[in-house]
Amino acid sequence: MSDTALLFSPLRVGALELPSRVVMAPMTRARSGPHGVPLALSATYYAQRASAGLIVAEATQISDEGQGYMRTPGIHTPQQIAAWRVITDAVHDAGGRILLQLWHVGRVSHPENREPGSRCVGPSAIAADVKIFTPTGMHPAPAPHALTRDEIAATVGDYAQAARNAMEAGFDGVEIHAGNGYLIDQFLHANANLRTDAYGGDASGRSRFLWEVCEAVMAAVGADRTGVRLSPFGVFNGISDPDPAALFATAIRGLDRLRPAYLHVINLEVSGDRTTQAESEVDVARFSREHFSGKLMVAGGYGVDSAEQALQEGVADMIGFGRPYIANPDLAMRLRRGLDLAKPERATFYTEGPKGYIDYPALACAVNERA
Repeated sequence: MSDTALLFSPLRVGALELPSRVVMAPMTRARSGPHGVPLALSATYYAQRASAGLIVAEATQISDEGQGYMRTPGIHTPQQIAAWRVITDAVHDAGGRILLQLWHVGRVSHPENREPGSRCVGPSAIAADVKIFTPTGMHPAPAPHALTRDEIAATVGDYAQAARNAMEAGFDGVEIHAGNGYLIDQFLHANANLRTDAYGGDASGRSRFLWEVCEAVMAAVGADRTGVRLSPFGVFNGISDPDPAALFATAIRGLDRLRPAYLHVINLEVSGDRTTQAESEVDVARFSREHFSGKLMVAGGYGVDSAEQALQEGVADMIGFGRPYIANPDLAMRLRRGLDLAKPERATFYTEGPKGYIDYPALACAVNERA
């Protein structure tokens, strides 16, 4: 078995003491009930995976306007908060630690998937060149309403309130989703942000919304319980920029000055359509490390050997594992022991019910074992 001296060593990240550097990355599973209320099924799902050093729960909308897809959960109503409390209690009872990823999809939305009366919004009135799966099939994303300055301030407030709601629901902290072509990423990228005010223009102006959201969330729940996720150089949901290196250097340096508990970046292998905006292949982890001096989580395509290598070389402090956790609820133990991994069934990634969600078994040797 490979040397995993660092992968399975403890780490302090902000206010949390992690027993290992193995993180369950956030993954949309589309298992929520009506009105964005998580189902009890999700308590079983996350508790099954509590042996991870840390769980970052799925992207969760901060408001009705923040929803873009079917059956995704929210964290902005009392019913949603109460349902999430059942889930966090189950994870904590199983000995785990869990954060909630805060999400606003911006222009990547469709009215069939949102609550009545809510709008599709973005930094500018430019539609994303994507189609959205809805109850009546695939439909083009509509042109969004361009947020006014007052509406931007209100949205920043929505992020802060969602963070407070997450703490009320029993989460150990939050992660701001600022990648993958959703609202914050739309502000970052020049082709989605044509604003001429303080939230547009150069890379610093387009990063302002990201920084303000981070500041507001940290003020609400503490910097030591706030992480941020970016997808540097990736192409997803129609975003692009003429100079992504300058953009993300600026954005990440600004986050470094704010000092959140960690930064989470996604390798290009799993970001969007697996293409890059850079002229040559970019090592996203190393690029991010050049500009961020705090705790860094990297995710995407890692196995046990490559994960340990990234840790040993100082490229990362934590490793996020996404799809391997779908079919391997005891993934941390399997990695530590060098055991074979089960393969997830792609057809059930986003379907309703328990199949492909809570029916992947843990290995017998994992029973009562803490990885």
